[in-house]
Amino acid sequence: MQATFALLLAAPAHAVLPSEQLADPVMEARARDISKELRCVVCQNQSIDDSDAPLAHDLRVIVREQLRLGKTDEQAKQYLVSRYGSYVLLRPPLRADTLLLWLGPFAALALGAWGVLAYLRSRRADADVPALTPEENARLDELLREDQV
Repeated sequence: MQATFALLLAAPAHAVLPSEQLADPVMEARARDISKELRCVVCQNQSIDDSDAPLAHDLRVIVREQLRLGKTDEQAKQYLVSRYGSYVLLRPPLRADTLLLWLGPFAALALGAWGVLAYLRSRRADADVPALTPEENARLDELLREDQV
């Protein structure tokens, strides 16, 4: 019972409303395929096919309108890219204007690794404190004895 419930929660939501769906099953399948490749700009890494956000609904409607106008799948996607930029694609192309999308996570990871290494090096430098000389040990013992009195 619990496993079934967990599987239901893990399944994608498929937020496409019946009122959005096209009457032609072939066109609807094309619209769903396109929707799975487009990012909900509100939800970040969720496709508009899975998102319940109002903007995702609007984008799904636009995709279907483009298909009704006789546009190809690529033209329908490009219509949205022209309005929202390459970020609307779940897999944006590797170009100069999308380098940050592709390389940003690696840069953040490298920066984090550099920070950890710098921290570990500073801790190692602190650990290399020389031992006390016999004179310093004697002075420390004397100070500790004064504190106990």
